[in-house]
Amino acid sequence: MAVISKQLDGLRWTPRWVSHLGCVHGCLAYIGADISIPWLYGGTGHAFIINIHEVVCPSGPTAWNYVKLLFDLPLNLGFRVSGVYARNDNPVAFAAKQKEAWEHIRASIDKGIPCYGWELHAPEFYTIHGYDDVGYYFSGPGCDNGRGPKPWHEVGMSPIGVLEMYSIDSCAPEPDQRVVKDAFSFALEHAENLEDWIFPGYRSGPPAYDLWAQALEDGTANRFGQGYNAAVWAECRENAVIFLKEAKARLPGKADALFDEAIGHYTVVNAKLQALAKLHPFQPPSGNEAERVASPEGALLVREAGAAEEHGLALLAQLRDAL
Repeated sequence: MAVISKQLDGLRWTPRWVSHLGCVHGCLAYIGADISIPWLYGGTGHAFIINIHEVVCPSGPTAWNYVKLLFDLPLNLGFRVSGVYARNDNPVAFAAKQKEAWEHIRASIDKGIPCYGWELHAPEFYTIHGYDDVGYYFSGPGCDNGRGPKPWHEVGMSPIGVLEMYSIDSCAPEPDQRVVKDAFSFALEHAENLEDWIFPGYRSGPPAYDLWAQALEDGTANRFGQGYNAAVWAECRENAVIFLKEAKARLPGKADALFDEAIGHYTVVNAKLQALAKLHPFQPPSGNEAERVASPEGALLVREAGAAEEHGLALLAQLRDAL
């Protein structure tokens, strides 16, 4: 049996549909950072975004350029993300990046710094709490209590072909007003479907809801992706409502009426997406990637959520300008 050379006792992910933020929260809990889940979702802007593929592929929640969420907005909240990202499109260069990531994670864990990475098991994020001479020990979707070792030179070798290995440490947070304003600015920019953020075949903002509803009406929505996307985006909007309430409380008198109006719209979005998640609950992959679902009822819920979110985004713009 392999012996873990070094481990951070107690480091585990916080189970979330958005595994990225579940891992970040687990790392923050390990270092004692007092950042709630809603404040994390809202302050990174994730509570307010959406990304949908034209056939509701399960890749939607992670297939977009989240560099701003990863490196810039966390600084506002009081933590810093460092690490290695690489695509497996050049074997020699990629092997060097795998080694760089391996050295970064081991050095971080040796210093007591928590880490997380992509696709150590499923195509999700996982906290990394230890290593041995073979590879990483990790926790996340499908292995809450831990698993390993994952050979370090196998990470990023799946058909997805992406290596992401990060560490998290603390820094001084920015004032709450800066946290809220920057989060809204990012969410609004993300909703514009700029090529800087959104990949071909995907849509964000109100157009994402239109694309999603059309797929459900046409019967082209991926069955597995439908349940997964519904769960992810419902979780985000639930935290959007809580974040808006907390932001109003932290910034009394700044824009109370605008906050109330935004809370009202996002409450509707949340309710519609929660209903959608109940209508099409998450189910594990069936083995048939071509399995599709048609749902006029689901399409109606998506369109109602999209209409409310369009109003909500307009309020975020007003709030950004008022703060």
